[in-house]
Amino acid sequence: MFRYTKLTAVREVAIWIVTLLGLLPFYFLFATAFKTDEETLTTSAMTPPSSLNFTAFVDVLTTGGRNSIPMGIFNSVIITAGAIAGLILFGSVAAYVITRRTRTWTNITFYLVLIAIILPAQLGTVPLYIGARSVGLTGSAIGMILLWIGILLPLSVFLYASFFRGLTTEYEEAAVIDGATPTQAFFRVVLPLMAPATGTVAILAGLIVWNDFFNSLIFLGGSTTQTLPVAMYTFVGGLVSAWNKIFAVVIISMIPILLFYMFAQKKFIQGFGGGLKG
Repeated sequence: MFRYTKLTAVREVAIWIVTLLGLLPFYFLFATAFKTDEETLTTSAMTPPSSLNFTAFVDVLTTGGRNSIPMGIFNSVIITAGAIAGLILFGSVAAYVITRRTRTWTNITFYLVLIAIILPAQLGTVPLYIGARSVGLTGSAIGMILLWIGILLPLSVFLYASFFRGLTTEYEEAAVIDGATPTQAFFRVVLPLMAPATGTVAILAGLIVWNDFFNSLIFLGGSTTQTLPVAMYTFVGGLVSAWNKIFAVVIISMIPILLFYMFAQKKFIQGFGGGLKG
């Protein structure tokens, strides 16, 4: 039987203190973003804004040119969505073949996938850039999508393979008996059962692609297809001490990925739970 003791009260107070300390940076972020230019320079970071002022957000969203934040968001959404779609398609198919075939080459392929996950992707930056430039894929969203599919495909295959190994073959066998082709059995029966794994792949890959700065700077440098992190870097670099606009950019960049996580978090948690159980 649970008893509320002094030790329990101390623990609750400690948890509240830690929680408030963790939320303190977000308070600074939002409090400063909603201040006017004058308040930003004359008041302390702890001082709340006198009123909710959206001027910083309007200025950020209406700035045009190569460093346009709305255009950066659009490019990041296109690249992230395209990379996720490719990783789900190719990763699931490759993992299914590796786990369902009992030949020697499938085991070797799986070990090669593990090696590809361990090796840092930065080792191949120079040859990848030379190859992409030679076929005209630098500075384009399609080139970045293909780049991310190649970089993150081993991770996608590994995650899907872990789930496929725990899935019985009775489902696809029953579908084949009912007249479905192996391809139809995979896309109509097996893949929907892998929704938790798909959610895990989508969120992990989405976070990596959305927050990437290095590859976007290298492969999209000088083009109009700048992603949000690169656009933020250039935009913030010209603001100097306009902290309200800088923090407004940070808040705007957080919104899309937070919405995506809220939409897919159920599958993400199911994916980790299923993986741990397996």
